[in-house]
Amino acid sequence: MMKLLLCVLLAASCAADSLLTEVDPFITNGELAEVGQFPYQAGLNVSFGNWSTWCGGTLISHYWIITAAHCMDGAESVTVYLGAIDIQNAEEEGQQRILVQKSGIIVHSEYTASTVVNDISLIRLPIFVSFTDRIRAANLPRRLNGVYPTYESVRASASGWGRDSDASETVSPVLRYVEMPVMPYAICRMYWSGAVSEKMICMSTTSGKSTCHGDSGGPLVYKQGNSSYLIGSTSFGTSMGCQVGFPAVFTRITSYLDWILEHVIAHT
Repeated sequence: MMKLLLCVLLAASCAADSLLTEVDPFITNGELAEVGQFPYQAGLNVSFGNWSTWCGGTLISHYWIITAAHCMDGAESVTVYLGAIDIQNAEEEGQQRILVQKSGIIVHSEYTASTVVNDISLIRLPIFVSFTDRIRAANLPRRLNGVYPTYESVRASASGWGRDSDASETVSPVLRYVEMPVMPYAICRMYWSGAVSEKMICMSTTSGKSTCHGDSGGPLVYKQGNSSYLIGSTSFGTSMGCQVGFPAVFTRITSYLDWILEHVIAHT
C-alpha cells in the first residue's frame, strides 16, 4: 500500500520502482512569485553524470543550503540558482549560479529511500554568498517556552519551479508558490496509513493547490512578522496526482536541527 501511494517527488527516485510514477517538478495552481518575495529559495540542477534533474532548496546562511536527501543521493554535482525568478534567463538581474562538486554534498547517513526516512541533505557552497534584496537566508525554527512549535494549523508557504497542473508536461521557467495550512499530524497519519512519522510535517492541499513532483527539497516556510522560518523541506506526495487533495509531506526541520548544526560546525 505504501509503495502504491507514495511517489517521491523526483524522476530518478520514482524510476527505481515500477509502482511509482515518473515525474517532474511543479507547484500545482500556484501563484507567480514576485522579485524578492522568496529570497531564501534555491533552485538545484542536480547532475548524475550523463543525466540531470531539478530540485529545490533553502538558503540558511552565507554558505549552506538545505534540501532533500532523495534529490542529492548519488549526485556528482549540483548547480545552485540563487535570486532567480526565471531559471531560463541567465542574464536575469541579481541571479547567481554556483557549481558545487560532490565533496560539497552531505546526505543524511540514515536516509532510507524505500520509506523516505531522514530525507534531508545539506549543500556547502564553495563561496561566500552576499545577501541582497533577492538573496537572503531563511531562519531556522526557534523554541517557544523551551519547546519547538508543531506549527499545526498555521498558514505556511511552499515554493518552487515547474508544471502548474497534473496535465502539464513542461517545467515552468518561473517561480511559483502556494500558501496553505499545516495539517495536524494525527490527521495526516490517517491519510497516509501510518507512513508519516513525527519527523515529518504535512500541508493541506485543498482546491488543487500543492507542491508536487520535483519540488523536492524546496522550502515550507512560516512567516511571523518580518521573519521567515524554515519549518519543512518538500519530501513526497501521492502518485495519484497532485491535485487530488492528498496531503503533501515535508521533512520536519525541528527534528534535524542538531544534525544540521553538527555538520555546519564540522565544515566551518
